[in-house]
Amino acid sequence: MKPHTRAMIAASAFALVSGRKVAGLYDHSAGQDRRIAAEGRGDQLQGFDGDRAVKFGGTLPELYDAGDRTFVAFEIDGTKVRGYDRGSSSSFEAEVSDGVVQVYDHGQAAWFAYDIQDADAAQSYLRTAEEGR
Repeated sequence: MKPHTRAMIAASAFALVSGRKVAGLYDHSAGQDRRIAAEGRGDQLQGFDGDRAVKFGGTLPELYDAGDRTFVAFEIDGTKVRGYDRGSSSSFEAEVSDGVVQVYDHGQAAWFAYDIQDADAAQSYLRTAEEGR
């Protein structure tokens, strides 16, 4: 799975599970901030990947990535998400907790962690909030 697809999955999972807006995220594996935004309402999601200048979103159980012109299947179960990226023919799982999303990419057989920048939060990222304690 492509790194930007995992980031899109992380942003989408957070927005849909928490009901809060995503204003960006920090990709721990790449060691960089990603300009990505997402907002979910019920089973609807709209998002924008500023690094690629493309939209993504749709109605569950399918989200569309306009940049790669492919669909990603999404299934939400509480704070967990399972799905399938049709672009890479790879399954994934994601866990949402306290401003952090961890994505397991079955194609890479590895976990990837993302700190979420919540548009409504007082602090930008979980790592910033913890450093201030």
